[in-house]
Amino acid sequence: MACVAVTWARPESTYTDKWDNINVDEILESNRLLKGYVDCLLGKGRCTPDGKALQETLPDALEHECVKCTGKQKSGADKVIRHLVNKRPDLWKELAVKYDPDNIYQARYKDKIDAVKGSA
Repeated sequence: MACVAVTWARPESTYTDKWDNINVDEILESNRLLKGYVDCLLGKGRCTPDGKALQETLPDALEHECVKCTGKQKSGADKVIRHLVNKRPDLWKELAVKYDPDNIYQARYKDKIDAVKGSA
């Protein structure tokens, strides 16, 4: 789940920065907002335009280690991962089941995931 945060695609060299100024902290601090994004990513709920873009881009970002992510997207992804791993492991697990059923990315990013454990 390396880029479970704000990553959106366009055909150029980076994902669009259209949603780079979304307040990630506000989403993480609100169970309602966070659950809405997670439900969108899991295909269980309605998606906002930015949620839909994230849903479409996440597989590519995971596969290619977020190389097309802007700096803000990488920073937001790190913040989201830290929050989910430490405070919402239930949601982290649900997302992992959907986006990493064969544990490929969990293994690839193990060091990064381990590094954020306990550093919420």
